[in-house]
Amino acid sequence: MNSHFTRLYGERISRVCEYIHQHLDDALTLEELSTVAAFSKFHFHRVFNSYTGTSATRFIQLARLKRASFRLAFEQEKRIIDIALEAGFESPEAFSRAFKRIFDQSPSQFRTHPAWPEWHTRFQFKNPTYGVNQMNVNVVNFETTPVALIEHLGPPENVYETAAKFITWRKITGLSPVQTSQTFGIPYSDPKHTAPEEFRWDVCGSMDGDVPPNNYGVKSGTIPGGRCAVLRHKGRHENLENSILYLYHNWLPKSGEKVRDYPCFFHYLNFIHDADECDLLTDIYLPLE
Repeated sequence: MNSHFTRLYGERISRVCEYIHQHLDDALTLEELSTVAAFSKFHFHRVFNSYTGTSATRFIQLARLKRASFRLAFEQEKRIIDIALEAGFESPEAFSRAFKRIFDQSPSQFRTHPAWPEWHTRFQFKNPTYGVNQMNVNVVNFETTPVALIEHLGPPENVYETAAKFITWRKITGLSPVQTSQTFGIPYSDPKHTAPEEFRWDVCGSMDGDVPPNNYGVKSGTIPGGRCAVLRHKGRHENLENSILYLYHNWLPKSGEKVRDYPCFFHYLNFIHDADECDLLTDIYLPLE
């Protein structure tokens, strides 16, 4: 297969993956997905598997269970039976069997003690996206922002565990409330090129005043102000890397700008337990001199 068709087929399968995430509540059929991909239904499943490493049926189930797992971990008030029905299962028993078969934990076990490192391994698909689309980048002045932060140091697969502590701190104290405060993530290195024990990620929420003593490890900090390039990413957080690469490899060399001695950081405009993955909005800030 030459490079033209490799890219073309990859773009089609990528389109199908996004379509699935946009229609998780619908009864997705092979005929429907093959139409989206512009492939014959007799060949679609083989092409999809060759580009993602899994079948379309399993991809759909995993996407629904992924959303359910976030509901379990971050929406403690939501009943498991309601999560099961939203995921397309007719009973909590069927949901529990499927969930445990995939994640080796029952829904109730995951809700109490989610095994995030093992959870991440279930979503390691091949990336069907080839090439880079044009993205809109603006240069803005980011204002110095005092924050409450919790520092994650360790494997990136455990960041959700740290984020859960920060969410709990917010709910219990009422400080840096998610409804009226900004939420940021600051990775201090690329997780693909950092030893797991050295990877640092700060989970932050804007807050005026000092953080009072607490048992969660939350402390006061500041995101420094200055000029930044900003790009709005829409969709799954797993695809943030594509937008980050665009900033560094496409936009930055052509812009004539120089980067500042501060890591890029993310401003989360909505959250996985509030919106479907296809509707997530994240502003990526690249600090400039």
